Amino acid sequence: MPTRSEVILPDLLRAGLALVFCGTAAGRRSAAEGAYYAHPGNLFWRALFETGLTPRLLAPSEFMQLPAYGIGLTDLAKHHAGNDSELPREAFDRVSLITKIEQHQPGIVAFTSKNAARVALGQHVAYGLQDEAIGNTRVFVLPSPSGLARGHWSLEPWQQLADIHRQTLEQRCR
Repeated sequence: MPTRSEVILPDLLRAGLALVFCGTAAGRRSAAEGAYYAHPGNLFWRALFETGLTPRLLAPSEFMQLPAYGIGLTDLAKHHAGNDSELPREAFDRVSLITKIEQHQPGIVAFTSKNAARVALGQHVAYGLQDEAIGNTRVFVLPSPSGLARGHWSLEPWQQLADIHRQTLEQRCR
């Protein structure tokens, strides 16, 4: 397991991305494997494929391929791993996240849990497209794909995000 000062998973950010997913922190399995959403019970990769965000089901170890689909990845807590309830409050670096999103200006930042969105936005949120933006970036909140949050799982908001993502890509190509 990395030390507290090391980045657990690298950001997958660059200018021109249409969509960036933001979680709270790497889970223990993801930290151990060095790959986002690596636990077999996590539905993240399946949701990307089932909604058409990726043309095939990617393995977590293939996360570096996402920019080819206009997608990036980051977390609020870059130096901690574990379940949200295990992380200290100071683990979440809201200011750094906002700075990164404003710098790279993706079309949409999609939080992969209400908790991540609540921390980043500083307020309670509902699933779906938010009225708030981060700079020029629209904000979307998704149900967590984690197996620990299975009781809140629904693919429907993920499909709504995929539809908006496709519209964003079409607009950027014009």
